[in-house]
Amino acid sequence: MAEPRLKEKQWDLAFEFEVLERWDREKPHRFEAGGGKTVYVIDTPPPYPSGDWHPGAVIGYTMIDMVARAQRMLGRAVLFPFGLDRNGINIERTVEKKYRKPLHEWDREEFIATCRAEIERIGQGILEIVRRMGMSMDRSDVYYTDRDDYRAYSQAIFLDLFQKGYFYRGERPSFYCVYCRTTLAEADIVYEETPSKLVKIRFPLKEGGSITIATTRPELLPACRTVIVHPDDERWRGAVGKKAVVPIFGQLALVRAHPDAKMEFGSGAAMICSYGDMVDVRLFRELQLEPVKAIDEDGHVTQAAGVYAGLTVEEARERILADLRSQGFVEKVESIQHMTPLCERSRTPVEFIPSEAWYLKQLEFRENLRTLAEDMTFHPARHRQILLNWMNSLTIDWPISRRRYYHTEIPLWYCVSCGEILVPEPGPYYRPWKDPAPFETCPKCGGTEFRGEDRVFDTWMDSSNSNLWVTRYLRDGAFFERNFPCSLRPQGRDIVRTWLYYTTLKSWLVLRKKPFEHVFIHGMGLDARGRAMHRTLGNYLPVEPLVEKYGADAIRFFAAAETGPGDDFRITEEKVGGSRKFLSKLWNVARFISSFEEPREGKLLPTDEWILAELNDLIAVCRGAHEDMNFFVAANRVRDFIWNVFAPHYVEMAKARAYEGDTGARWTLHTVLRDVLKLLAPITPFVTHKIWGEMYGGSVHAEMLPQPRDVNEALRDLTAKLVAFNSLVWKEKKDRGLSLKDALLGMAVPEELRPFAADLARMHRLA
Repeated sequence: MAEPRLKEKQWDLAFEFEVLERWDREKPHRFEAGGGKTVYVIDTPPPYPSGDWHPGAVIGYTMIDMVARAQRMLGRAVLFPFGLDRNGINIERTVEKKYRKPLHEWDREEFIATCRAEIERIGQGILEIVRRMGMSMDRSDVYYTDRDDYRAYSQAIFLDLFQKGYFYRGERPSFYCVYCRTTLAEADIVYEETPSKLVKIRFPLKEGGSITIATTRPELLPACRTVIVHPDDERWRGAVGKKAVVPIFGQLALVRAHPDAKMEFGSGAAMICSYGDMVDVRLFRELQLEPVKAIDEDGHVTQAAGVYAGLTVEEARERILADLRSQGFVEKVESIQHMTPLCERSRTPVEFIPSEAWYLKQLEFRENLRTLAEDMTFHPARHRQILLNWMNSLTIDWPISRRRYYHTEIPLWYCVSCGEILVPEPGPYYRPWKDPAPFETCPKCGGTEFRGEDRVFDTWMDSSNSNLWVTRYLRDGAFFERNFPCSLRPQGRDIVRTWLYYTTLKSWLVLRKKPFEHVFIHGMGLDARGRAMHRTLGNYLPVEPLVEKYGADAIRFFAAAETGPGDDFRITEEKVGGSRKFLSKLWNVARFISSFEEPREGKLLPTDEWILAELNDLIAVCRGAHEDMNFFVAANRVRDFIWNVFAPHYVEMAKARAYEGDTGARWTLHTVLRDVLKLLAPITPFVTHKIWGEMYGGSVHAEMLPQPRDVNEALRDLTAKLVAFNSLVWKEKKDRGLSLKDALLGMAVPEELRPFAADLARMHRLA
């Protein structure tokens, strides 16, 4: 028996750094088309740099890397790009907080330069984690959504769709964040239960009597234009058709029967104002009511509120409630939990404010988009419904204009004389707020003065072009024609309503095609109790200390083995540590096998054919799992095979023959190890690379996933009995106070296990 080729007695984290340095030198993950391989394009989510990379996101990206690595080993040429999404409100808010100065108090150029410097610093941290976790993206050509070429690309696609008539400018009530001071899309809104006060207010009826309405927003009383009650509500049937006098403000509001009134909520009667929620918006349009702008873009009540004008929304709410009480209009105030729309970024309540904005048409294409959703293969299949539910819930077209700075500018100019919209040619990166207009005269009136659009795109207008960018649309026509739709969109469940939806919409409008063949939706990373991880909760578990203590492969194996596709996963140090134990087991098994020379072939005994039959089953299951992006099955089946079948049963049964130079046993040991390393390589790239390189030379990542062999599959029928017999012998020795190496008298190999009799007798020293 020779010295082990794996010299080190245990898996050492230092090996991961050795492997990283080799990958840095050799760059084995570069995309190379040709050679008859099918190209597999992954539209990798460009993460947003905003401080520490969330551990759930890091694990999500390692799952995406597993897909890329598996596809290479399935024989495909994988284009696995990487980008950073660096536009948007997040970095703007970071700068505002750091310098304690709101965006609109900055010089625009100075603010943009400060944002760029800040995000450059933060973005480098993400790129380092990508490298340390062994993610095989091509880091030599990272794209950035705030780079001039990408912004010009976004503008070019906008200009194409603009000329096709998909954009329009309109003034209408829109979601608005007074903190961010910008219009929002429906996808920017989250709903949370927040503490509120439900106020029951008595509205006198002009004809005599009164009606009691219930509201959480008394500050909108000046904008009340009608009151609704349900047609079946006996309490208020007599008030229908009468005019209610709005307390304090005095305008009249007709009481109407309408099915949108909720009899079970509050008093059953509701005031309809401009604007408290989407019901108000819709009913004002449906009933052709004249709106009143009660709240302005700064979050203050307007002159319509009379003596309360200029107060913040919260101040006006308290002052008006106090005056209603003093004048005898309040019947009851209840403390409730109210489902409140919040800006996803600032987490402040959203207002509905009439404002002029640019909109992208989407509602009229809803049926087309549903068809695209059905035509893409989802992993897991159930998550298609998330996209369909979002499509069905939309109520307005997409407002794409924002009054912010660090975004891609809307590339339009306006004639000062006649207001005509002037559209430039696509190609350059335009900054209309700064750059001179690329026109000499207005084609409509001949005017020579132009005003540049000072608004910018919603950040998702840029991100939704990522699949077009990576397939080289408008940049390499031949490549694009061969490789669109993208092979895969992998992403988190939390951005289905944004990134996946907007990409689907954009691809339909630009190309009338689905954006992806496959969509992989992973779950969310939670704490040990199943809660979202936040620093404010004290349950945040940063990735860097885990990598330093346990290594990247331990985190990666945990990511694969913890939960099924699309399910949320709970991140704990204990579970990552448990994964490290498996890596140690794999190393120990490999080190033992590395003691034996690998013969080119060998005469197989039934014991060898049995484990090869078990290996065949493992290969078939794991190949299917890798194809289906189900790393939970692949990881757990390999672990179970190594820990519960191969190491305790086959290795112990065959090692006596291996020590004696039996070629069948030695060939089988190496064959099983080779195939297990290949099956694990997409999941744990470091340890598999190290073992393969030391024992066999080259890189396991250049190999193909194994195929089943022609062996006696019937021997698998004996696995349960074989395992049971071995367990029985070990128990018997323990009960007799014997070591496993001691001989055991009085126990024979059962008749059904006769094919393995010789190996079992030597293994257990049966006499």
